[in-house]
Amino acid sequence: MKILGNKLISECTAYDFKDELERKKIRHWLKSVSAFANTEGGALYFGVSNDGTVTGLKDIQADSDFISEKINAHLDPIPDWTLTPAEDENGNKVLELLVKPGQFTPYYLFLDGSRQAYVRSGNESKQATSRQLLNLVLKGTNRSWDALPSQEKISKHSFKMLANEYHERTRLQWDDKYPESWGLVMEDGTLTNGGLLFSDNCNVYQSRVFCTRWDGLTKTDAINDAEYSGNLLYLLKMMTGFIKSSTAKRWFKLPDYRLNFPEYADRAILECCVNHLIHRDMTEVGSEVHVDIYDNRIEFYSPGGMFDGTRIQDRDILKVPSKRRNPIIADVFTQLDLMEKRGSGFQKITTHTSELRLYSKDLAPTFESDASSFFTTVYSVLYGKTDADFQRIIDQESAENEAPLETSPRTTKKTNLKEENTSPKTNPKASPKTSPKASKKAIGKTAQAILDMLSEDPYMKREDIMIRLNLTLGGVKYHLANLQKDRYLIRIEGRKTGRWKVLIKK
Repeated sequence: MKILGNKLISECTAYDFKDELERKKIRHWLKSVSAFANTEGGALYFGVSNDGTVTGLKDIQADSDFISEKINAHLDPIPDWTLTPAEDENGNKVLELLVKPGQFTPYYLFLDGSRQAYVRSGNESKQATSRQLLNLVLKGTNRSWDALPSQEKISKHSFKMLANEYHERTRLQWDDKYPESWGLVMEDGTLTNGGLLFSDNCNVYQSRVFCTRWDGLTKTDAINDAEYSGNLLYLLKMMTGFIKSSTAKRWFKLPDYRLNFPEYADRAILECCVNHLIHRDMTEVGSEVHVDIYDNRIEFYSPGGMFDGTRIQDRDILKVPSKRRNPIIADVFTQLDLMEKRGSGFQKITTHTSELRLYSKDLAPTFESDASSFFTTVYSVLYGKTDADFQRIIDQESAENEAPLETSPRTTKKTNLKEENTSPKTNPKASPKTSPKASKKAIGKTAQAILDMLSEDPYMKREDIMIRLNLTLGGVKYHLANLQKDRYLIRIEGRKTGRWKVLIKK
């Protein structure tokens, strides 16, 4: 802690200020001790008013002894805590009660004949629900829900979909030992809960997704809706498919190729779907993942807040560490190259969205959570845009890209604006123009397909293109080299960590 003048500045993410030590109402502050120990830790400051002004304690030694006595008498197990005295420039004394995050959750408060565990929700300490208590018990035993044994045997289940997906995404052969080594099957042949979620005939009731395309900006009339249930790979496929069919992209017919302008970044949408499937709280049986598509945005919901008990809106998303509620599920998605272990999902969603043409800062994705819910919202970069907005981008980028070739006849060609995959009210109205006959032969179908994919996912790997287009790696390298040579495509920031940019040429 720091004291500047008569103001105390906490160095903890979670903290409570107490003007004085309440000796007759010890539950008021002991529940915060329980909550801090059950979540990410925090601090209580005694002798400090709500606005951070130091008011001071009269007898700091007696207060220290009282705090120590009550924690040892009423908390079980006893959390790891320290008491540190300090004083401001006027000699007013303060006590900092620092509580570290516990390893043996839940930490119960025993008082007045009751036994309760508390958790942090925003800046409050609240009694844990039965579902939160179950998660605390699992955390305290160093186990997760997806690692618990189910009542199903491997003899009644199969992993054909998982095996096919593994081979398709990695080009490696499936090994029948993988389910056990990945924690999907126990030594005695019993499936874990995580194993059930990847089995072909998954019968986990809460493994469901509801998708709805709404007419307008609110939940009024539904244009289309679907409910999916099954294993996680099936749900991911259905989610992304529903979103793709319910959103739009505009494309421009240029003299010798077509340029796509997607409404959302494909990789950002994939990250959203994956995050909400693998991090949801599977102990909540009466809820499911929801995808709500509006004219100007897509909202994702899943049951279960941040696993560490914090609120994502109070955190810097670039500094959120990877703490996984369902580590077995997450590891399988990592093996399939659908996520990374380092916990960069929030950053990816934001970064990939920001690289869309027509993006502006007010369209940045948002993340919100509370104790029982998590929401992600991504915004359409096409909503409200006019033909003039698109033409400005076309003219600006083509001038930059064709600067060395100003005398080329292609610089005088007009663009032809078209739309595809449109849904009601998702796109601004188009006013197509007639383009003069191109002065150059159009590029081939394979090269155009590569440009289409890289327009929607600039981070796509050569191996991904190879799988999607059924090409050899040599064939992909050949087309990429030619597209770069002819200035349809450039590589930014290197092969491993960089991205592609499809250039505008008129």
